[in-house]
Amino acid sequence: TTRLHFIADRLVTMTQDIYKDPKRMVEDISALGLRHVGYGIPTDLFGPFVTACVQVIRMLTDNDAAEEAFRWSLSLISRILTRVINEGSTIVMKAINANSGKQLRRAVGCAPRGKRALWMLNIQVGTQSISPLMWAIETGSLDAAKSIITDLLIIRADRDRYYYGMDILFERHPDIIKRLCTDAPALMTPLLDGLIWRSRITDNGQRRVNFYIRHLLMDENSEFAKATEWITENNDPKLVCHPVVSLVTDMVWGRVAFRTFLFGRAWFLFTLIVFVTSQSMLARVTSVNADSVRIVVFALRCFIYLCSMGQWIMYHVKNTVRDVRNGALVRIDRIPIPEYLAQWQGWSSLILTGFLVAMFFMEPILQCIGSGGDLFTKQCKNGQDLSFPYSVASTGAMLIYFMLLIDLSVFSTRVSAFALVCSRVLSEVALFLFGITFFVAAFACAISCLEQDQAGFSSIPRAALSLYKITFGMFSGYDELEEDPALLFVCFVYVVITIIFMLNLLIAQLNCAYQATYLDMLGYARLNRGKIVYETMPSVPKWRWEAFVRVLSLDECLEFGEGDMGVPGGVTVFEPASANITTVDMIRRFGGSTSPAAPWTKEDNLGDDEEDRFERMEKLMQKAMKRMSGSKGGRKGGGAGGSSMGMEEHQSSGGSAGGGEDSSE
Repeated sequence: TTRLHFIADRLVTMTQDIYKDPKRMVEDISALGLRHVGYGIPTDLFGPFVTACVQVIRMLTDNDAAEEAFRWSLSLISRILTRVINEGSTIVMKAINANSGKQLRRAVGCAPRGKRALWMLNIQVGTQSISPLMWAIETGSLDAAKSIITDLLIIRADRDRYYYGMDILFERHPDIIKRLCTDAPALMTPLLDGLIWRSRITDNGQRRVNFYIRHLLMDENSEFAKATEWITENNDPKLVCHPVVSLVTDMVWGRVAFRTFLFGRAWFLFTLIVFVTSQSMLARVTSVNADSVRIVVFALRCFIYLCSMGQWIMYHVKNTVRDVRNGALVRIDRIPIPEYLAQWQGWSSLILTGFLVAMFFMEPILQCIGSGGDLFTKQCKNGQDLSFPYSVASTGAMLIYFMLLIDLSVFSTRVSAFALVCSRVLSEVALFLFGITFFVAAFACAISCLEQDQAGFSSIPRAALSLYKITFGMFSGYDELEEDPALLFVCFVYVVITIIFMLNLLIAQLNCAYQATYLDMLGYARLNRGKIVYETMPSVPKWRWEAFVRVLSLDECLEFGEGDMGVPGGVTVFEPASANITTVDMIRRFGGSTSPAAPWTKEDNLGDDEEDRFERMEKLMQKAMKRMSGSKGGRKGGGAGGSSMGMEEHQSSGGSAGGGEDSSE
């Protein structure tokens, strides 16, 4: 009912707007008609619908002029919709509505070879257009959509030229990869497979392979395309291992993004070395001149506070303001936070910034300035009071610094894969620690209720600490437990539960988690590299990107063989002949007319897919079953008595006579 009310409201509004702004309304009605083409609406229903609407209006008003105006405008809308649907109802759209790849291949089989791709990508009625491919994806007709993508990315050739629908596909739908990753991930593999051509001829154990990657590298403005970002954000570890995606990511990383990323991380490494020198190395030096050491420590710490802490503060302020302005907020327990903090690099760097700020305000050297002691000394009352909390903040900052170094594992996919596996099994360790904490709390409270005189178990906190020591092999007072058999028995039960049961359960969980993650380990590493690539590319100098594109020569035609110049838009690589065995020419070559207006000749394997083979097999089985049932019925009839035979003969003669009469009629 709500939908009908919406349609009625829109209908009344359209009948009024067509008088106010007829040009805009004709375009809107044409767009609506094209969507009705996708819905498969019969045009013969518009007449009764208009009649019903006019009868309703006649019951609501006595004004003949208003009724006539409503009837005229609604009839005009109906005629426009009918015209648009009739013009847009192509055989391709009918095949999409039936979600039949077989029908679609037959439909485009009669298309002119020069316009075959447009039949599957554009239906134009007036100023409005609709894409059959996008409509198939939106409506879930994935079988038809797969057939369209496969047909577009087949290389066909006559004696004059090659036909390849890659450029037309990406020009018509620049965001095709984003749409497929969002709405039809199953179609990404056929799309990427269509961007590869492999020769069936090998030379010295090598096979020529053309990867058509222009639209995965560049957009229409010759800038870095967002295809890598869309594929990476899909978080499919198998998809990023596809040869096309791997080639694009590795090329951009090795030739363009690596230097920029390394330069950015070189500054971070330098600040880390300065931090380690000032906090860990020089702080323990006592064998050299104390004055010079204090001066160097103060200078290095000033560098950390100005260049490292200041840089991190600017980084977080800039990203927070950007996410707040763009509305890029995520909610954690109904608390909105900037989107960049949802990643571990964001929140860990924020914690590092907090540690550095705390160190700055608790700096012992700054606290002792003006105390009358040596230059840059830490030996004053305020400095000694803050020495321990300052060391705690320094320890936390040091750990966070080294944790942020994990990003450098992207230099090697094997190291990156190992780091990602470690991060994915941490959840199992966290569950183990949670279980250990539960049993520690339970047994610590139970031991406190027990009458015993052991100092290490005299209270709940001390008992918990002793139990933790037992778990991690740090407890050394087992001899003293022999004096309290009850306490020894409780500790024995605790050891059985935690060390024997819980620890072995952790090993089993880690084994299962590792086996599940190991299958996609390389994929997760490539996801990490892809993420760093598209995050680094905005910082790459424009001249370096232009030089990289110029070296690739994507506008030059690639060879399919010696002297056989093919289509442009890719790069040629050579792979081992045994890597992907190809025995059939991937280019479909046709003789006869070379006119772009002529359709391709019928292919021998058109429709010879798995579905058709099963259909033919099913028909053959049905025919065989009918023959077997008929032969069994004949044998039963032949073995019956004479009376039954006579009756059958009488019936058969009567049936023959009836058949003769029917035939004569």
